[in-house]
Amino acid sequence: MKKIIKRVTGVFLCVAMAVGIFGTTSAYAEGTDASTDNTQEQAAQWPTGPEVQAGSAIIMDAATGTVLYEKDADTPRYPASITKIMTTLLALENCNLDEIVHFSATAVYENEGGTSHIARDLDEEMTLEQCLYAIMLESANECSYAVAEHVGGGDYQKFIDMMNAKAAELGCTNTHFNNCNGLPDPNHVVSARDMALISREAIKNSMFRKIVGTVRYEIPPTNKHADPTPLNNHHQMISAYKGRQNLYDYCIGGKTGWTSDAGNTLVTFAEKDGMTLICVVMGCTAGGQYADTRTLFDYCFDNFKMYNVAQNETRYEKTQSSDNTLFTEWNAFAKVDDSAQIILPASANFLDTQTEVSYDQTSDSILGTLVYSYDGKQVGTANVVTTGAEVTEYPFGEKSGTVQSEDNSMQNDASATAESRNTTKNDTGKKSGISISKNKLLLIGGGVAAAVMIILVIWFLHNNIRRFHRRKERRDRRYKTIKNNRKWNKRGGR
Repeated sequence: MKKIIKRVTGVFLCVAMAVGIFGTTSAYAEGTDASTDNTQEQAAQWPTGPEVQAGSAIIMDAATGTVLYEKDADTPRYPASITKIMTTLLALENCNLDEIVHFSATAVYENEGGTSHIARDLDEEMTLEQCLYAIMLESANECSYAVAEHVGGGDYQKFIDMMNAKAAELGCTNTHFNNCNGLPDPNHVVSARDMALISREAIKNSMFRKIVGTVRYEIPPTNKHADPTPLNNHHQMISAYKGRQNLYDYCIGGKTGWTSDAGNTLVTFAEKDGMTLICVVMGCTAGGQYADTRTLFDYCFDNFKMYNVAQNETRYEKTQSSDNTLFTEWNAFAKVDDSAQIILPASANFLDTQTEVSYDQTSDSILGTLVYSYDGKQVGTANVVTTGAEVTEYPFGEKSGTVQSEDNSMQNDASATAESRNTTKNDTGKKSGISISKNKLLLIGGGVAAAVMIILVIWFLHNNIRRFHRRKERRDRRYKTIKNNRKWNKRGGR
């Protein structure tokens, strides 16, 4: 009997071990060990950039916002006419292109003279689209002022306030606008980094891209001009209007600037090998703005490479770890955003990056964000997004490890999952949890059923063995009785 009890106990231990294995949370975690991470951190090194003569310079990747090179990028400087990038951006965001812009006396008489202009007249009327081409190609100051008044509803100061509000919204910290066209003003300054942030936002707009990429445009006759007005792009890296010596094959547009106080300023956009780069140089000597911009573009295109995250990320595999619960429900209805990219030095490997999970930008469709870094620099992010598929399983436990008991129904849609995750994040701020799927429950149930079957077989065999022994004992007793009777009969016969 003791042997049977030992066997049953052993069966239950096996079942318990099976439950422990299959019940462990499946999570996704980086597949590199600590020693590998340390080696990668030691090897990670950002390329050394070239020397440029500009007072301030920066080059930023438009897709990720990663700064590939910078020099004195946070010093506020006079921006000159690159200011008009912000003016054009606000006009595109707040108005329709076919709206009619009216030229006031202030727009005409205070913004022409010795400044860049296209000689508009008092009470002249043009469409907003025509004005924006004049602003970005010919740097027309009177058009910039007229657009500012139009967007501000006739209130010029309101437009200036809009410029500063937009700068703050984009994360600019060393910028203050005091006019819409960049004419010299002690209270009108922008840093190279802030100008890159503004330009990055502008290049996202398809109409802005079209305007800055236009080499030549013609304004048709207006109520004040009987002849068309030709416009030529003054940016020498995309237009040969002032010569071909500075043309750059990968340039897709930009904006020039110059005043005696600011020197030469230049914002340029270029595309190559899947990269869209933004270069800002400020405080340059004549011609130096183009030489520096070319040098910086060549350096970045030669030394950096874009990676699609969904096509390259292989480190998040199922493990027995529960440290990272962003991916608890991954297989069912979530994936990495297919368009997410990061940018790295050409000598680096995608797996050289380090990642963290952020829940700061979660929504019904975004479950979390992978934040990638290399050599201490953030090089891009990738959202983990829902696919819209219905889910047939749902975690029993919250990230804190508690078990839900109030709601017995299984919620299968992605929005419920996002809500569960956000609630857990606010309550505990932890990234660990317990999650058991239906498949795991079936495995556990199968293990328990097998254990029960084994116990029944043992019980059946034990009972049969006992019956066998009882029958044998009865046969032995009858045999002994018969044998004794025979002995007694023999003795009586004597």
